Amino acid sequence: MNKITLSLAGLALISSQVFAECTSPDAPIVPDGSTASMEDMLAGQKSVKAFQEANLAYMKCLEEGYTAAEEAAKTGTEEEMAAAQEDYTKGIDAYNNAVSQEEEVAGQFNIEIREYKAANPG
Repeated sequence: MNKITLSLAGLALISSQVFAECTSPDAPIVPDGSTASMEDMLAGQKSVKAFQEANLAYMKCLEEGYTAAEEAAKTGTEEEMAAAQEDYTKGIDAYNNAVSQEEEVAGQFNIEIREYKAANPG
């Protein structure tokens, strides 16, 4: 029984460590489409794509952590299960925030593309 308890405590610790290793990327600065040049918009597109790739890696890291926490929350002492549940909730919240941030960045860039097209017809 002690081996199981130690193993579960280890899983909870590992999930916490996994989250600590997950680094949220900084959102890129999106160019102002109403005043940006084509080169600015292309650079903006490149930075948005790089952000999206980094964000996907971040979300994958979070997923590994909250999956481990979910498993750890199924058994163990009440305290271990509560700690693992808390890690799981933190991981899910961070994941959902990452999804929201990516949607915001993509949405803002799309607005700026429309602004660029309006400022540069034809």
